[in-house]
Amino acid sequence: MKSSLKTLLAICLCFTMSTVYADVKLPHIFSDNMVIQQNMPVKVWGWADKNEGVEVSFNNQVKKVKADKNGLWSVQFAALAYGGPYTLDVKGKKNAISLKNILVGEVWLCSGQSNMEWTVVNSMNAQQEIAAANYPNIRAFNVKKDMSIEPKQDLDGGWEVCSPETVGNFSAVGYFFARKLNAELGIPIGIINSSWGGTDVETWTSGDSFFNLPEKFAARYNNLQIGNMEEFIKENEKNKQAYREAQANDPGMNEQWYNPSFNTSSWGKMAVPKLWDGDLASVDGTLWFKYTINLPESVKGKGAKLNLSSIDDDDVTWMNGTKVGETKGHLFGRSYQIPENVLSAGTNTIVVKVTDNAGNGGFWGKPEDMYLEVDGKQYPLAGDWQYKESVTNRQYKYVDISPNMYPTLLYNAMIAPIIQFPIKGAIWYQGENNAGAAYNYRTLFPNMINNWRNKWGYEFPFYWVQLANYMAKDDVPKDSEWAELRDAQTMTLSLPKTGQAVITDIGEAFDIHPRNKQDVGLRLALNALNKDYGKADVVYSGPTAKGVDISGNKMVITYDNVDKGLVVKNKYGYIEGFAIAGADMKFEWAKAYLYGDRVVVYSDNIENPVAVRYSWSNNPDVNLFNAAGLPAVPFRTDELKGITQKD
Repeated sequence: MKSSLKTLLAICLCFTMSTVYADVKLPHIFSDNMVIQQNMPVKVWGWADKNEGVEVSFNNQVKKVKADKNGLWSVQFAALAYGGPYTLDVKGKKNAISLKNILVGEVWLCSGQSNMEWTVVNSMNAQQEIAAANYPNIRAFNVKKDMSIEPKQDLDGGWEVCSPETVGNFSAVGYFFARKLNAELGIPIGIINSSWGGTDVETWTSGDSFFNLPEKFAARYNNLQIGNMEEFIKENEKNKQAYREAQANDPGMNEQWYNPSFNTSSWGKMAVPKLWDGDLASVDGTLWFKYTINLPESVKGKGAKLNLSSIDDDDVTWMNGTKVGETKGHLFGRSYQIPENVLSAGTNTIVVKVTDNAGNGGFWGKPEDMYLEVDGKQYPLAGDWQYKESVTNRQYKYVDISPNMYPTLLYNAMIAPIIQFPIKGAIWYQGENNAGAAYNYRTLFPNMINNWRNKWGYEFPFYWVQLANYMAKDDVPKDSEWAELRDAQTMTLSLPKTGQAVITDIGEAFDIHPRNKQDVGLRLALNALNKDYGKADVVYSGPTAKGVDISGNKMVITYDNVDKGLVVKNKYGYIEGFAIAGADMKFEWAKAYLYGDRVVVYSDNIENPVAVRYSWSNNPDVNLFNAAGLPAVPFRTDELKGITQKD
């Protein structure tokens, strides 16, 4: 995301300017076609001239009020059961507002990053779904993207009635969630979509909550002090200029880091292909990468092909000090011809200068698409590469003006303005952006949930989507940031009135945006139907491990949420995705099978197992379900320090 500095400055200045109201006004959350939460007092508020008299009429009730010295006014009507349509009339001394086609039903806030933002038109079977979307009792409000350093009083957007003409722009997860509730309950459903792709949980949390956490959570922002936004933007522009000048005078080029003889012993290591994560996740700029490969005598002097899959955004590539290619743009694959007499027998070096201009950076794609090919034989290049920062924005304290540059920015602009608007609950799809710091998510995520509940003033239901399966399969069990993030999400179930939709069976290995949003919305709705709407017979979760016993070389796992028994989607009955370890805590893939309503896990190589993990990888193999078709929940029994735990 690249936002104009001038636009953000205007946003912030608009908030700080004194407000003058010539006419009585309502927040944008009030519009034609809106849905009001049933069984809760109906609060209506807005602005007018100070001390102006305002008359509000709704459902044969009339309330009169005077605006205060700041021009704010509010009234409250008695709670209603679902129904409608209704009209809301507001009269001031200079103007009148009449909102029509208002329904009373269930209102759900839908928030998170791009997988919640993802629209129906871009989802699986879009044409059929859009053509069939004639649901006038489903309404959606899309919050327009905005940022603010301080809480705002209003946001932008409008309510739309679900139809084939409008549904394409609805949040797909939100729509399929609403459709299931509407079908099962027969009452109006409203969804408020307040989401922004590529965002961290920190930006969705209010300042008074986030900055009360231990200091370590704010450490990444310590070099970014925003007191006066206008002054910050001016200083940031100076830093940007210094950063751009440094990019034009790259020390890697000046010192010839591409030369095979250049000493890289102090460089770090990074698994490739992989997008930058951890403390590099929010970094833009240039990193240099080096890979050393030993080749046989037979390749000496021969031409070859170097395939580096995809790189985000730009690269310059050298082989043994000879430049062999250069590409700008993350959408293009990297395949370079190596001239004759460049390769040598023995040690060969590949050096790649990678420049990320915005968002994610690094190598991405399939590991098998990274190779050196000589005479039809491929030499794999995926694995640990050396790397070193050359010129990055953090070195110059330059920040891309984005929602992630500082905590609270999206809360202030896209959540705070509607905390007076009653909702039934919230659904949430986010976490990909926090995977590199998954251990911190154990604190940040439940903190945000409690934060929102405190702001609304009541403990509403909160359901989320656990991260999908994504990236390459693991040949051997290994640590996983995405597994650790899923673990943090499961831990958050300790909060009351929470639930999660597990989707490790419907992700896409090389697309972070799975197109099957139908099952995602459905699985969220199953939580709500069971927990909030009295549908006790609705199964809302896949099998959840509740106990592990050890018998000889076998670990026997018992489950909750089995729904008439466990199901293995494999014609031979083999259960995939389990790994076990002995006392040395070295995990290896295990064999597993059903034994009644239990799962038996073992390895012929481990006589005395002490720990078991299930679906503990970026892209786990999943074929264990319950009879309702819901996948088993990932888990682990060990408490080993994860790769994202820094303390």
